[in-house]
Amino acid sequence: MNEIKSGRMVLGAVSTNCYFLYREDTKEAIVFDPADHGADIFRALKDMDISVGAIVLTHGHFDHIMGVAKLRQLSHCQIYAGRDEAELLGDENKNMSVNYGLVVTVTPDVLLADGQEIELCGIKLKTIFTPGHTPGSCCFYVQEADLLISGDTLFEGSVGRTDFPGGSMTALVDAVKTKLFCLPDDTKVYPGHGGTTTIGDEKKYNPFLS
Repeated sequence: MNEIKSGRMVLGAVSTNCYFLYREDTKEAIVFDPADHGADIFRALKDMDISVGAIVLTHGHFDHIMGVAKLRQLSHCQIYAGRDEAELLGDENKNMSVNYGLVVTVTPDVLLADGQEIELCGIKLKTIFTPGHTPGSCCFYVQEADLLISGDTLFEGSVGRTDFPGGSMTALVDAVKTKLFCLPDDTKVYPGHGGTTTIGDEKKYNPFLS
C-alpha cells in the first residue's frame, strides 16, 4: 500500500481547488495552492492523520496563496514555486490581493526551473513552465500517478484568463500545445478551478486549443 493518493478541498470565494498528494504508508502530503484558511487545511489533514510536508504553488494570484502563511506556520514546511513567479508572489498589487482589501505576499523557500524534477514526500514532480495566465505559471506532472496539477493554465473545456497584468493568450496556448499536449492522453488533469479532465479530452474538445 505505497501508492500515491490524492485529495481535494474547494476553498474561498472563487472555489479554488487545493489538492494534496501523499503516500499511504507515510501520510505526509504535498499541498498545492492552499487557497485560504490555512489553519482549516492543516486541521482537516490532521484529522485524516496526514501531515503537511511541502507547499507547492502553481502561480501567485491571491486566491491560490491566502492560506500559505498559516499553513507554513503550523507545518514548518518549505514553499516551492516557479522562479519566474517570485516577483508576482511578492507584490500585493500584481497578485491582486490588494484589490480585495488584503496584503498577501509569499516568499518561496525554493524556486524551481523549467523541467526541474524534485522529490517531495516521496513523490517525484516535474516542473513545467506554462506562462500565459501569469508570467511564471507552472504545472506539475507526476508520471507515476499519471496526473498533472495544472493550476489556472488548463481547465476542463477552457483555459485560464489572460486579461490580468502579465497575461498572454498567445503564450498560454503555445505552452499548453507544446508542453502539456505531449503528455500521455490518459494523463488526469487537476485544474485550479472546476472539475478534472484528461489531456486526451482537452486535445479533442477544448475550443480554446483547437
